[in-house]
Amino acid sequence: MNRFTLTLRTALAVFAICLGAATLSVPNAVAQSAQPVAPAAAHEEVLFRYLQMQGSGTVVGRVTIPDQKAATLIQPGGREFQETWRGPMKWIAAASIIGMLVLVGVFYTVKGPIRTTSGYAGRLIKRFRSIDVFAHWLTAASFVLLAITGLNITFGRYLLLPLLGPEAFTAWSEAAKVAHNFLGFPFTLGVLLMFVLFLKDNIFDKTDLRWFAQGGGMIGHAHPPARKFNGGQKIVYWATVFGGGALAVTGFILMFPFQIVTSIDGMQLTAQLHGIIAFLMIALIIGHIYLGSIGMEGAFSAMWSGKVDLNWAKEHHPLWVEEIMNPTRKDTLPAGAKGAGAD
Repeated sequence: MNRFTLTLRTALAVFAICLGAATLSVPNAVAQSAQPVAPAAAHEEVLFRYLQMQGSGTVVGRVTIPDQKAATLIQPGGREFQETWRGPMKWIAAASIIGMLVLVGVFYTVKGPIRTTSGYAGRLIKRFRSIDVFAHWLTAASFVLLAITGLNITFGRYLLLPLLGPEAFTAWSEAAKVAHNFLGFPFTLGVLLMFVLFLKDNIFDKTDLRWFAQGGGMIGHAHPPARKFNGGQKIVYWATVFGGGALAVTGFILMFPFQIVTSIDGMQLTAQLHGIIAFLMIALIIGHIYLGSIGMEGAFSAMWSGKVDLNWAKEHHPLWVEEIMNPTRKDTLPAGAKGAGAD
């Protein structure tokens, strides 16, 4: 038998074996193709039925990496968290922020700006040091930017996406997220500085009770006596300290997930607390901005130049003026100094 004949027979034998194997596998393949393939929705249904059988627990698979949280297939709290954020959280935000804007608008329409009834004295007194002004504007500027970038998460898809379009909105949202994370650091520093610098003058006393009893000068034209900070300003101070501190803590927990709070439920609760506190703080600061600008004549110069007109100080903070006009202190400017007025 020559070599060609042997090679041909070998090839035919291999072909026959392959053909036989293929023939045997045909019935099994046909049987499999005859069965209907369940759509993706059916698979999800099976998982949810399994979820109900397990008593609303979490459906977990298997992973080979160290982080076992990656094995979670279904976590019921995630769906509840999403529904809460798209429902009640938006109502809380809208009610607090829009409600404050409406209140400020009504108050301005009815009462108008609170004016200095005795006019300007033309003499300035020092109200805040440079470090005080720096701490205030550091906190204020970072908070405003944090509010804008943070509200984008809640309302951006509904308000900005139709106006900007998908590409521009995506670019803006990515930049806003990065800015929001990094702005948390100067905001935290500002809150800490304000806590230390203004603590001494923001302890409540009986003077504040009288101030509240008389409506803080918001009703009528009388100005209840106050020290360096009145009762309303002290509320804003403590709300900034506690609210800002809570925003900082929850914000850093969200920036470094599963480092401090290690459970998914804990992270979701942290996100909700961060959002609710932020909405309430935004509403409060809107009122504060109003009274510190167009709502009260002469107030803006206090945190812009650190000085206020003497007559303004006597009307709004007479007890503080008495303290600083003590001859042993040198907190006043020369009598001939020009007043800043409402600038």
